[in-house]
Amino acid sequence: MKKILLSLSLLLLSQFAQAETIKADYKVEFGIIGEIGIANAVLTRDDSTYKIDVKLKATGIAKTLSGGRTEHHISKGHIENGLMVADYYQITKSYGEKMSNKLYTINHDDKTVIRTFKRWKNGELVKDTNVTLDYYSKDDLLSLYFNLDKKIDHKKESKEYVFTAVGAEKQDGNVEVTIPKATELSDYKELLGEDDNSWYAKAIVHQNIFSSDKGELLLKVGADGITQKAVLKDLVFFGDIRAKRI
Repeated sequence: MKKILLSLSLLLLSQFAQAETIKADYKVEFGIIGEIGIANAVLTRDDSTYKIDVKLKATGIAKTLSGGRTEHHISKGHIENGLMVADYYQITKSYGEKMSNKLYTINHDDKTVIRTFKRWKNGELVKDTNVTLDYYSKDDLLSLYFNLDKKIDHKKESKEYVFTAVGAEKQDGNVEVTIPKATELSDYKELLGEDDNSWYAKAIVHQNIFSSDKGELLLKVGADGITQKAVLKDLVFFGDIRAKRI
């Protein structure tokens, strides 16, 4: 179940409508088991800076099986030409007697990214590494997804995009996003619900944490730029995971 919870950080695919502070809460369900997790996201921004704060936690049976797993993702940075540019991205995870902290520091002048990783077990530091990544990007995973509403101009025109994002090094920094063809829309609407004011997209995520046959994350994004519903397709042994805004 901890692998399922790790995927929740990507279920918020799209930028919120511009405002000083906007909140969105999601319930995550799996089959007949019902709710397995919740995600709470807060975007705070002004003309010069932004902060995205996402908290995730397992609930119900998933909480028991994952050792009470929680995650806290924070992206902070500045605004350039209306887009959020990440300066650092931090991921804190806790489950059972284990805790880890991963911090990406982005230097835009040198175009470098340093990843600092620490892990504790029973309160004792057991791992401490400091690595320079092989690639650079102005986006981290959170800022990219919250920037998509501006990065994709024609949201109902079929097209494939490849973006880079700090935090996606297991897939060489690449994140693939596809706007579906008209002939595919019926499948999206059947899974996600039909809404003429929404647009649909698919993100391909090549990471082991998804344990997914194709790593397909299907999304319905509202006219306000907020994801209304998402389905992570075909997790091995699990089927589909669904997240819905509440």
